[in-house]
Amino acid sequence: MSGFAFRSGSSDGAARLGWFTTPHGTIETPAFMPVGTHASVRGLAMHEVREAGAQMVLANAYHLYLRPGDEMVRALGGLHAFSRWDGPMLTDSGGYQVFSLARYRKVSEAGVEFRNKLDGSLHQYTPERVMQIERNIGADVIMQLDELIEGGSDHRASRKAMERSLRWLERCRVEFDRLTREGRAPVHAYSAPDGSLRLCTHPEHDDLQAPPQALFPIVQGGTYADLRTASINGILQSGDWQGIAVGGLSVGEAKSAMYDTFDTCAPLLPMDKPRYLMGVGFPDDLLEAVSRGMDLFDCVAPTRMGRHGTVFTPDGKVQVQKSSYRTDRRPLTETCPCPACTHYDRAYLRHLMVTEEPLGPRLLALHNITFLISLMKQARQQLGAGGYASWSRDWLSRYRAGTKRPIAADGST
Repeated sequence: MSGFAFRSGSSDGAARLGWFTTPHGTIETPAFMPVGTHASVRGLAMHEVREAGAQMVLANAYHLYLRPGDEMVRALGGLHAFSRWDGPMLTDSGGYQVFSLARYRKVSEAGVEFRNKLDGSLHQYTPERVMQIERNIGADVIMQLDELIEGGSDHRASRKAMERSLRWLERCRVEFDRLTREGRAPVHAYSAPDGSLRLCTHPEHDDLQAPPQALFPIVQGGTYADLRTASINGILQSGDWQGIAVGGLSVGEAKSAMYDTFDTCAPLLPMDKPRYLMGVGFPDDLLEAVSRGMDLFDCVAPTRMGRHGTVFTPDGKVQVQKSSYRTDRRPLTETCPCPACTHYDRAYLRHLMVTEEPLGPRLLALHNITFLISLMKQARQQLGAGGYASWSRDWLSRYRAGTKRPIAADGST
């Protein structure tokens, strides 16, 4: 696959440094990737996301398919030009969105039939259609359509969804390869205002040929070790992939069960491929996953939590709206390089949140992604220096102690 490669470097146990090369640049791993569901990290400009240290950004194919439409994104130059992000990008297929909107959809072997909750229109979401959508959108890495079920589902239901995900993966692979050989279908003709750049609606070879993209399969199987093992074996037997994702976690299961699943999966995954852990984004979970050999992470929770006033610190989570911060002149953290920490104090940030000033949610969302991106940078530095295990153990001890014993405004516990 042109433009994609992965190599690993220093390691400490299963934890490892890595470099994942894509057509739009190389990501140093382990790395946290901010989520830009609608081709935008909510409330933030892409240059702010870049300044926070992000190397790769996600978007969601399901949401972009609904608005503005995958063909429109393609006509407007593709996801990178559309979002003004020139680095690596990934699109999730929308399996989680299908899972979370149970009242609007029906799952069968053919795919997913769902009603658009915006206008009630009926849509067919098949593995083949998802590949067409993601190849129109044009991210560097695209995900298969998989079937995600609730955390805590029984073995029978988890097996059924895992096996269906494998069958859908094969259909995704066949359609992905067909589009690579034959090219994409021409998009509909969209008109542009006089004086605007011409849209990419003309049937020229450069537009019909999809950009270089890597299709990642997704390991499923709930928290059952035998199902996760069977899923990985099926994936490895079905093709030579540029990377492999582990999905279906952080959906309600206990953290201990999630960590056990990391332990099951990591030794079975190829060492020469990046491992992408989907939807996991709390600081302790990231370090636990890095310790078990995972490389890439994403989660929408950090920005969502920030917009509602909850931020990460080395001493656990802080609720900024608490009255005890009214007179607190300290920064959120002493070491975070984000604007919330370097330009403002807790008292002012609390004021922004309680008065519902839009700046407050923006600053706190930016803080949370900066915090996680910086945490992964520290992890890389420790891996390079050979001290990851002890550093991670100390960091987690402090964070978890703070989470159990909330810190007062005067710093006491």
